[in-house]
Amino acid sequence: MSKHEIPYKIYLEESELPTAWYNLRADMKNKPAPLLNPATHQPMGFEDLRPVFCDELIKQELDNTTPYFDIPGEILDFYKMYRPSPLIHAEFLEKALGTPAKIYYKFEGNNTSGSHKLNSAIAQAYYAKKQGLKGVTTETGAGQWGTALSMACSFFDLDCKVYMVKVSYEQKPFRREVMRTYGASVTPSPSETTVVGRKILEAHPGTSGSLGCAISEAVEVATGLPGYRYVLGSVLNQVLLHQSVIGLETQAALEKYDIHPDIIIGCAGGGSNLGGLISPFMRDKILGKADYRIIAVEPASCPSFTRGKYAYDYCDTGMVCPLSKMYTLGSNFIPSANHAGGLRYHGMSSVLSQLYDDGLMEARAVEQTSVFQAAELFARVEGTLPAPESSHAIRAAIDEALKCKETGEAKTIVFGLTGTGYFDMTAYQKFNDGAMTDYIPTDEELQASFAQLPKVD
Repeated sequence: MSKHEIPYKIYLEESELPTAWYNLRADMKNKPAPLLNPATHQPMGFEDLRPVFCDELIKQELDNTTPYFDIPGEILDFYKMYRPSPLIHAEFLEKALGTPAKIYYKFEGNNTSGSHKLNSAIAQAYYAKKQGLKGVTTETGAGQWGTALSMACSFFDLDCKVYMVKVSYEQKPFRREVMRTYGASVTPSPSETTVVGRKILEAHPGTSGSLGCAISEAVEVATGLPGYRYVLGSVLNQVLLHQSVIGLETQAALEKYDIHPDIIIGCAGGGSNLGGLISPFMRDKILGKADYRIIAVEPASCPSFTRGKYAYDYCDTGMVCPLSKMYTLGSNFIPSANHAGGLRYHGMSSVLSQLYDDGLMEARAVEQTSVFQAAELFARVEGTLPAPESSHAIRAAIDEALKCKETGEAKTIVFGLTGTGYFDMTAYQKFNDGAMTDYIPTDEELQASFAQLPKVD
């Protein structure tokens, strides 16, 4: 087959599966700021983080110089169950839009967890088992990370305790039951089972919760139980490292058929999918090998990039975690319960925050009714029901393709389809019933949250 005879679905061979994760920090001219001790405001090292995280993961978290980390054989074996994932030419979407643009999407929903989250979950569970731990704790928003981690822990025979954001716990009972099927215990957060949970409930009676709340509870439990550590599905450097398999495969598939992208788009909540997708492309941009437009798409209800402050902030609502320099809405910010997606974190990855501050990528916020309009069109013409999170990227991809229709430019657009939306039917029902509304925080609400940011010299 000629390089120019591009198939609808581009598959890499199993032999083309990446055998090393790529660490974008090694090539960044401005490194992300270090984590700070919340009490002393001093940079945290290996020993400082040991009570919370697995040893090998701490090493990956703190390493700003090693460009590649070999993927252990046991992790590669697990990856082979569902990787390499396909890069799909969205021919039907192009036709529906009447655009000269070429649109491709990297589909990460072809595993039982339904999303890209399994890429890091299996790595983190592997290192926990290798360290001889009994189990791990975590939080989950929409439920994709909790589902992925419960699968990974089942594979490595680890106990898994999940604190699920209360609004998602109530809206997505079937996602919860998948976690339980794989052996995880699932608690709605904030809960009465932890000190920090009770404190949050006292301060915010009836709250629907947030990822920041759930993180606080999961960390408290992990540090209080011998043989347990806390693991996180987004934001952290180590997570973006593991998720680099997405971008590495995407770049390899594009090169296989001599496709040159102009625009690369990813949804952004904490940064795991976006950071993984763009990592090798951002490397080439930093090194002057290419000049892609890279666009982060976030919800207007939780606009960390577009309306947040670039400052040190707590990673959790309970203020027990390290301080991270990031674009943040404030650790006390709790998004509207009506927001249908899982992009409900108050801050953004320190890596992505640094790249955005350096002007190497763009960001835009979109309202959820327009997101679901894009999701509906995509489902009808491409045949896959997308996750609400992924649909933020679909919205931006459609908008860029329509601009090409206006100008006649035949740009090539690549976006990340992080997973499927089959457990998100409550949100789809609200959209179909006309009951979905757009919530956008006021400047006054954000200023009240910013006022509580920690004072760091």
